[in-house]
Amino acid sequence: MGAVDIVIASNRGPVGFRRDADGSLHAARGAGGLVSGMAGLSADRATLWVCSALSDTDREVAAEAPDRRLDLAGHDTGGAVEMLPVDEATFAGAYNTISNSTLWFLHHELLDSLPANAFDDAWRRDWSSYADYNRAFADAIVEAAADEARVLVQDYHLTLLPAMLRSRRPDLRIAHFSHTPWAGPSVFETLPADIARDLLLGMLGADSVGFHSRRWAQDFFACCVAVLGAEDDGGDVRYDGRLTTVRTHPLGVDAEPLLARAAEPDVDAKRAERATEIGDRQAIVRVDRTEPSKNIVRGLAAYRELLTRFPEHRDRVVQLAVAYPSRQEVEEYRHYTHDIEELTAAINAEFETPSWTPVVVTIHDDYPLSLATLQLGDIQLINPVRDGMNLVAKEAALLSRDGVLVLSREAGAADQMGEDALLVDPFDIGATATALHEALMMPPDERARRHAGLVAAATVLSPHEWLQHQLDSLA
Repeated sequence: MGAVDIVIASNRGPVGFRRDADGSLHAARGAGGLVSGMAGLSADRATLWVCSALSDTDREVAAEAPDRRLDLAGHDTGGAVEMLPVDEATFAGAYNTISNSTLWFLHHELLDSLPANAFDDAWRRDWSSYADYNRAFADAIVEAAADEARVLVQDYHLTLLPAMLRSRRPDLRIAHFSHTPWAGPSVFETLPADIARDLLLGMLGADSVGFHSRRWAQDFFACCVAVLGAEDDGGDVRYDGRLTTVRTHPLGVDAEPLLARAAEPDVDAKRAERATEIGDRQAIVRVDRTEPSKNIVRGLAAYRELLTRFPEHRDRVVQLAVAYPSRQEVEEYRHYTHDIEELTAAINAEFETPSWTPVVVTIHDDYPLSLATLQLGDIQLINPVRDGMNLVAKEAALLSRDGVLVLSREAGAADQMGEDALLVDPFDIGATATALHEALMMPPDERARRHAGLVAAATVLSPHEWLQHQLDSLA
């Protein structure tokens, strides 16, 4: 494969590798809409996915590949992949300290979770690692991209990359897409002034920047005006003579493969197990990562208040949660996981009976169990403090029979699903308990009407269409 016409750049790639005890190599296709979207790229276009080699086995496989590129035709990703063997110290500083302990908390406006040593000399050294990490991607893309190639940069790990590419390859057409929210100016300016400028200037190296929600796009635009003094050009950003368009591409669910996966035997087995746990009760369900922004603890607190204020639901409802351990190398995430376990135990100690366990929380990576849980939910509780989109809300609508969605108004998904969901303030535990009661008592005809609207909203922009929108923004 020579120079490529389309490049996708992201921290995590479309495939990961592992070795069994006998040394045999296995590849697993990555999850998520980005992988599904790339699989839809037509085979007659030269495409390359540039990502990090995240494991030792990834690094081994990448080192053995001709020209560092892996042909992934057999993995249904629509092109080749180049895994970058970034050294561990650089990756740790870029990924753990800057991306996940600073930018992620910042954009979710969880300032209380910023590390105590944020912005000290050690943090500045990690910022240099973040710049080096972005530069490694720039080096690979500059070498691989054909003249006037289109480059789709993904997420907050790579905010400096567009400007790096622009300075070295002005012929490239560059888009950046943020999967998280974007912090408003009052929060964004918590960053040191030079870092805030560098981040925005990095993004404005792109021809187009995209977000899941117009709210996040407006916050980005407001930051450019407040920090850089950029000009408003019809809702787009003009700075230093260049125009960067600001677009909204709200990712939807690829319904056919999701429903097909949910019909496989391993999901059937998990569904039978869950049905036994539920019995003849109604089920409030949720599937999340153990991240502070997902607001699992307040969701549990709302369920506890439901059982306190509306005792008629005791032994007639059960809450089932599948929580994927997330970023456990970051202290704040470990503490949050502990808080989930502690409150779960407290609720069960207060309300359980010999025949009824009120809450069952599984802190384990189990995709078949997640699908089965969403299928059996009478109510889906999704109450993030702030979320770029939250695809689980859309997956839950497709998988459930007639589930009622209790949804945080601060999720990007509320833009499309708010009319048919029960919207809640993620900080208002009492109002969330009331919404759960309303959902449990909702008449069947209203459930069916709302569910039909949720299903329609969930598939409005499929992953392939979403990716094509980003490409079209560079026309």
